[in-house]
Amino acid sequence: SDIPECPSGLVDEETFKSIYSQFFPQGDATTYAHFLFNAFDMDRNGSIRFEDFVIGLSVLLRGSVTEKLRWAFNLYDINKDGLVTKEEMLAIMTSIYDMMGRYTLPSVREESPFEHVEKFFQKMDRNRDGVVTIDEFIETCQKDEDIMASMQLFENVI
Repeated sequence: SDIPECPSGLVDEETFKSIYSQFFPQGDATTYAHFLFNAFDMDRNGSIRFEDFVIGLSVLLRGSVTEKLRWAFNLYDINKDGLVTKEEMLAIMTSIYDMMGRYTLPSVREESPFEHVEKFFQKMDRNRDGVVTIDEFIETCQKDEDIMASMQLFENVI
């Protein structure tokens, strides 16, 4: 279970998945690792440059709340069309639940990913058009303590 080295300074998706599987042995991390990989793979070429990874991490660790939320939005926006749909949000949430394993956190046990997303989406989709824009996302998250708390939880799985 040695972590492969990355002499080229590039990480491919398989390497990323194998690293994440070691961090979260109690669940299945492959889907979340896939989405996370996509969020870091800025130029969509199937590999992450070490610099991109470090830049992403520094935003998550030291960025302002807005920067962190922009990064989270980018993760949720799976097809990168600038909008988050309920399906996209559900896919990410489900992958986080799968990775954490069913029994790790009380907050995970209480409700299913579906209920979690229903609640979030209702709050975020302010104009009720079925999609969440980056502005709606940032505005709602900053005003809502529950959502901000989940974002903290979310930082723990990066």
